[in-house]
Formats: sequence, C-alpha cells, structure tokens
Amino acid sequence: MSIVLEHVNYIYEADTAFPVHAVKDVSLTIADGEFLALMGHTGSGKSTLIQHLNGLIRPTSGIIRYNGTVMGEEGFSYRELRSKVGLVFQYPEYQLFETDVLTDVCFGPKNQGLKEEEAKKRAMEALALVGLDERFYSLSPFELSGGEKRRAAIAGVLAMRPEVLILDEPTAGLDPRGRDEILEKLKELHERQHITIVLVSHSMEDIARCAQRIVVMDHGAVRLDGTPTEVFRHVRELEEMGLAVPQAARVIHLLRENGFALDEDATTVEEAKRLIVQAIRRRKGNADFQKKDPRKGEAK
Repeated sequence: MSIVLEHVNYIYEADTAFPVHAVKDVSLTIADGEFLALMGHTGSGKSTLIQHLNGLIRPTSGIIRYNGTVMGEEGFSYRELRSKVGLVFQYPEYQLFETDVLTDVCFGPKNQGLKEEEAKKRAMEALALVGLDERFYSLSPFELSGGEKRRAAIAGVLAMRPEVLILDEPTAGLDPRGRDEILEKLKELHERQHITIVLVSHSMEDIARCAQRIVVMDHGAVRLDGTPTEVFRHVRELEEMGLAVPQAARVIHLLRENGFALDEDATTVEEAKRLIVQAIRRRKGNADFQKKDPRKGEAK
C-alpha cells in the first residue's frame, strides 16, 4: 500500500484564539514495502502526523491518498483503512488487558469479525513473528518482561495483518536488551514479510540500524528527507533541531574536519571502524613512501 500526503496541514483548536499549527504543508510519499523512520524533537509534529495515516486525525487541509484513493471521499471506508494500517502507540503494553497473552492477541482479529479458530491461528502466527512461542500463550501479560510486553502488544496489531505498521517510539523506556530485541524483530519482520514500516523515534542510533529512509520534522514541517547516510551528513542542522547524530557519523564528520581523507560516510560503529582503519593505513603508506629517497628507492 502506498500512502501519499499532499500539502497536509493540521491545526489544533483551529476555531479558538489559541490555534496550534502542528503539521505544516507536509507533502510525502510512503512507498509500498518501505522502512521509513520519522524523527524529530518533542513537539516536532511527528506523532500528530502518523495519526493521520490511519484516519485517527483528519487534515485541516490537504489530501491523503491510499493506493490512489483519497481519504474521506464518498465511499471511503475508515474501518477498512484501519485494518490495513496498524498503529502501535507509545507504551503499547498499557493496552494489554486480557487474562493471558494468546487471548489478548486474539482480540484484534475477533474484532474484525473472524471466528475463534481463525483468530487463534493469526494470533499464534503473529506471536511467532515477534519471537514469542507457545510458552507465553498462557502467561498473564503482566508476567512478561518490558521487552516481551512490547512484543506482545505489537503482535496484537500484526494479528490483524496490516499492510502498513506504524510504531510510535517502540523502544521508549526499555533497557538496552529489550531495545535491541524490538529493533531486531522489526528488521526481521520487514525483511521476511515485506510489510511497510513507519518507525517514529528521536534516537538516531536506533534508526541508523534499520531504516532505509529518514524523514526529519521540525516545528511541524519536513526539514530533511533521504537515506540515513544523506541525512546524517547534516550534522550541524540536526544539532540545531536538538537531535544528535549517531556517534559513528559524528566521528567521521569530525575526522574530515581535521584533514582525514574519508571517501564514504558511516552510520554504524562497524562502518566507521572500517573507514578509519583504511584512512590510517593510507596515511602510514604515504608516510613510508615519503621517507624513501626517490633516486635510490631506499629509506634515508
């Protein structure tokens, strides 16, 4: 499913004396099967924007198209839209409420009108996708770790088989292990299921690990849009928006400023290590060459 936003605006309290322009003239295309990261500082408009993507919020002005169909036009079904575009809110584990994990994940498919057997089948498939096997089925959601709760909540949305999965700060509040588990499962899900993923985050380190494309918002507007490598080149601009680039990208940027000849950019520690080693070897090779007498080919 492709989603196209054309000059979308959203104003809170538009008819009052204190309107808040939360989304400003956003034009954006989310391609089918894309892994897109939407990021920005608190108050940048990213959370408001994603609520437009499954119809929870409707634009004050502008158009949103789903596979060419305009949201809100005659005959448009918001129910069908929400079955195709799944939204996982921040701290989704607070929405877990059933007596056991399997029953909780079955809730969404049942709400879609599926029978018990089909709902269970979908729930088990979704739990397997997030790495929770049958050992977890009968457990209370409140017996799970933080990361396991988060994965169970994501499974509840996946069980409805959406074409687009939107996650608002899915690693917020998790310890490093829980954060790594969630990000790895999202990468696997995208690679195996080819589902479109929109990941909302302010953590550059998280985004650098999995996103194919980054859209940076600031004060309701899109400021940057490109691959992680392209976006992380804008170190100063990102810092002005209150965002810190990944340490690997920052180190490469600083080395360039201090005269190191680095041919590529880096978004991960492994990439930065490779580039730095290459640069050191080149420098050492040049220094060794300069020590030799060009007439005799011997070291002085």
